[in-house]
Amino acid sequence: MQPGISPALFLGALLTLGLILTAGSTPASAGSGDALSRTLKLPKASLLVTEHGRPVISRHPDRAMVPASTLKILTAFAAIERWGLDHRFHTDFYLGNDDRLWVKGYGDPYLVSEELDLIADALKARGVRKVAGIGTDDSYFDPNLAISGRSSSDNPYDAPVTGLAANFNTVNVINKGGKVRSAEAQTPLTPMARRFGQGLGAGTHRVNLEQREKAVRYFGELLSAKLEQAGVRVGSNLRNGPVPTRIKKVYRHQNSHDLRSVITAMLEYSNNFIANALFLKLADPGDGRALNMSKAQRAFARWVDQTFEWRDYRIEDGAGLSRGNRLSARQLLEVVNAFAPYRTLLPKQNAQVRAKTGTLRGVSSYAGFVKRNGRWEPFSLLINQPVPHNLRRQVANSLANTPDLTRLCPGGSC
Repeated sequence: MQPGISPALFLGALLTLGLILTAGSTPASAGSGDALSRTLKLPKASLLVTEHGRPVISRHPDRAMVPASTLKILTAFAAIERWGLDHRFHTDFYLGNDDRLWVKGYGDPYLVSEELDLIADALKARGVRKVAGIGTDDSYFDPNLAISGRSSSDNPYDAPVTGLAANFNTVNVINKGGKVRSAEAQTPLTPMARRFGQGLGAGTHRVNLEQREKAVRYFGELLSAKLEQAGVRVGSNLRNGPVPTRIKKVYRHQNSHDLRSVITAMLEYSNNFIANALFLKLADPGDGRALNMSKAQRAFARWVDQTFEWRDYRIEDGAGLSRGNRLSARQLLEVVNAFAPYRTLLPKQNAQVRAKTGTLRGVSSYAGFVKRNGRWEPFSLLINQPVPHNLRRQVANSLANTPDLTRLCPGGSC
């Protein structure tokens, strides 16, 4: 994160390159003509719009489509239903007889550099002045966790998801003349970050930490640096494994960001790391066993079945990364309607549109609310073919500003 920029704004940098790489190859300009009319002629497009609860535009509303990141609305709703907007995720800290500080992670997705400052200060205030080393326990998530749709690129949106993670498992470094330094004043350069920077070309780079082992070690390194900055002496030994039994808990850190802040950032910047951390945590039955994607998929499906009673759908991850995900425009509109009490958490396109985008190669989706005649009305748009990247936003503007939508679809069906 850059100096003076909030953690939420930092998330934007994680998305920018992803949008560039995943958008369709069609030029950005939508060309002449009405975007809404053109969209209704696309062979692989579904659109459902209602007014006062009744469809005014309905094109292929029950066709199973790839939703991409509009799926994050469903993940957000599930998280709110489970924990409530005021919930804060926690991380536990223990001190052993050998003076090693142990950290037990529970999948908090928002442990940014500034949060580690708060942790270091809190530990010092509780009398921690010297530790022999740092022990990390990330066993909350399966060590062999495989995220559906995640690729092996070094782009931030492909970051691994771990039970302990700093800065969304990314590093931001500058390589100038072979010398590497942190690109963020609040994030000290650790040995792991330096090694990543040395393998990159000249310039500023934000990359993900690639693998669980590297990510967890980086957390330990960054926490050590933060403790040193706070005046706590830290030994150089880092160890990863389960927290020893019969060890003293010295601190439970409740994140300074509540779920409202976490979800707002996840939706605004389409953060895949946050979405899949929540997806996994939603499967936690409290039995202490490691969470994996199979458990998460089954638990999420049970919740969807109880909440929406859908028949045909498929959800493989919580971020919308997987091309195996399937929702219809009707199902997505049900999600949007359920999310109505939390509409202000959705990204704001303008005064008349609040909605979430979804982008993969050949996939362009949009779902949320448009303001018509003083009322916020729901819509869902799923396009599974290459189109100009801003077409969906033009469609939303048309939905907001077209006086009579029924003229496009007499009887509501197109």
